[in-house]
Amino acid sequence: MKDDVLSTPGHLISLAARGFARLSEARLKPLGFGIGHLPVLVALQNGKAATQRDLARFARVEQPPMAQMLARMERDGLIQRTPDPADGRSSRIVLTKAARDGMPAAIATLFEGNRQALAGFSEGEASLLADLLTRLIENLDRIAGAE
Repeated sequence: MKDDVLSTPGHLISLAARGFARLSEARLKPLGFGIGHLPVLVALQNGKAATQRDLARFARVEQPPMAQMLARMERDGLIQRTPDPADGRSSRIVLTKAARDGMPAAIATLFEGNRQALAGFSEGEASLLADLLTRLIENLDRIAGAE
């Protein structure tokens, strides 16, 4: 590894993440979505979460930022909240029809952006990159949990 801090994997991954975020945000905005909405939309669409606490855990964010995001998503007509019959203190969150209808185009847009960003990579290289990044994220989660 080089001595140049700007050539380290951490810095390069950060640059790549910001590049992906800019590309995705620009392409999702005309569809009525933001890149920050993605984990919430996917979790709700796939039934992985239905409460604010579950969504915060799934998206790996703290409760206050998740509450703010959900308020904006509700304002923008992407989600609806209904009282949780099992717990009167919380609500169940579901996608609106507009969000459900827009998801296929948003997902296709994100896949196309990934395809373009990985131009020149073989399928094996793209798969290896995803595997390596997954392992890196697991290491980072483990380190964060130990502190």
